[in-house]
Amino acid sequence: MHPLLPTLGTEPARPVLRIGPALVTAGELLRAGRAHAARLRAAGVRPGERIALWATPEVATVAALVGHALAGHPTVPLNPALGQKELLHVLADAAPRLVLAADPAAFAARTPGVEAILLDGPTWDPPPPGPDEPLLVLYTSGTTGAPKGAVLTHQNAASNLDALAEAWGWSAADTLVHALPLFHVHGLVLGVLGSLRVGSPLHLVPRFTPEAVCDAMGRGGTLLFAVPTMYHRLADHCAASVEDARRLGRARLLVSGSAALAARDGERLAGLVGQRVVERYGLTETLINCAARHDGPRTPGSVGPPLRGVEVRLVDDARAPIAPGSEALGEVAVRGPNVFAGYLNRPDATAAARDAEGFFYTGDLATRSATGEVRIVGRRATDLIKTGGYKVGAGEVEAALLEHPAVAEAAVVGAPDDDLGERIVAFVALRPGVEPAPGPEALAAHVAGLLAPHKRPRVVHLVASLPRNAMGKVLKKELARPR
Repeated sequence: MHPLLPTLGTEPARPVLRIGPALVTAGELLRAGRAHAARLRAAGVRPGERIALWATPEVATVAALVGHALAGHPTVPLNPALGQKELLHVLADAAPRLVLAADPAAFAARTPGVEAILLDGPTWDPPPPGPDEPLLVLYTSGTTGAPKGAVLTHQNAASNLDALAEAWGWSAADTLVHALPLFHVHGLVLGVLGSLRVGSPLHLVPRFTPEAVCDAMGRGGTLLFAVPTMYHRLADHCAASVEDARRLGRARLLVSGSAALAARDGERLAGLVGQRVVERYGLTETLINCAARHDGPRTPGSVGPPLRGVEVRLVDDARAPIAPGSEALGEVAVRGPNVFAGYLNRPDATAAARDAEGFFYTGDLATRSATGEVRIVGRRATDLIKTGGYKVGAGEVEAALLEHPAVAEAAVVGAPDDDLGERIVAFVALRPGVEPAPGPEALAAHVAGLLAPHKRPRVVHLVASLPRNAMGKVLKKELARPR
């Protein structure tokens, strides 16, 4: 029995993975993983040596991931959308022994390809790796510098997935649907490894469309993992399709993550499908820290309480703990078995982010209610705005802007101000075709009507779109440059 994937060796005829027309059983996936491990062994790859994997949504990719986990080879997932410079940075930093792709021809222009991973061939049942052995090297999004490789262990993943299974009532009786990419925590660790660990079948939709997701949910899906952009499009689609709203509403749990879900979209979906989306909060370095429970309150804007075994505290500028329930804004610090082993090749960065007590300082800003629910309001480096003696979280202002029916996207930054210290500056992309289109003054007044006066934007720029990185996160440093 593998310590991370204990259910793969049971009930070999049980379906565990559907991608398009392909349906794979537990026995087939285990055999494929062992065959992949055998080929690596024959090629002289030793346990502990890193292997980069072109993370396309294919059966072969999942089989390779399983084979690496079985044999103790840390996987470095490669985002297929990376640009040449970003890709070369990851490969140079991770220095993998091999780079694998299910479709070598599609990857040949970037780096030497390899034979496609097959679902047959001789197999090898390797001895299981230890709990503290590396499982994955996931690269951060690079919003505040060059991406760093976060080393996650088998124990990090196993403990976190067990805590999530408890919080969400996730079991082998569920079928998970997701259309997320396979190079980050949400799609790869939660979606693929989580399903394999708890024994629930995974229906992976290779390309997101609302129609494809609703169709998958109608085929027996009980859980959906998605990001806010997907839920926004699902809300628009379900408003036009009563049948698909019914299919989506049959889900036992709808989960959103990777960014804050706009309150407007949450309310629309609740009205259309009859249940609220639950949110969770995590990072590459810590996996998931907080999650709204399946049997607990579903408070809009809240990411729920900390998971079992995860300690979360808020700290002030001096890293002194803030009293729970004070509603004061603070940086999130995390300690627990979910916290990564460190940054690859960067002991300096690891030491800077972790203290002597073992708390990892996330750089995220949050408030915590008297009942323990956490609300994320932004990043400390880019989203803490000190204006007129007040501390304002940019995320709170962005959420208020997104409640305006004409606003499609919003990002808020602080800019130097001789009088206030910093002034709040908003960048807003409007929805096409909305008339009359609000101007900057109307948008600032909209925020002032929802939040305290000191939180209103002093400047509003109307833009066509917001700059984003390969992970889809807004590049606030570009917005904060002097104009």
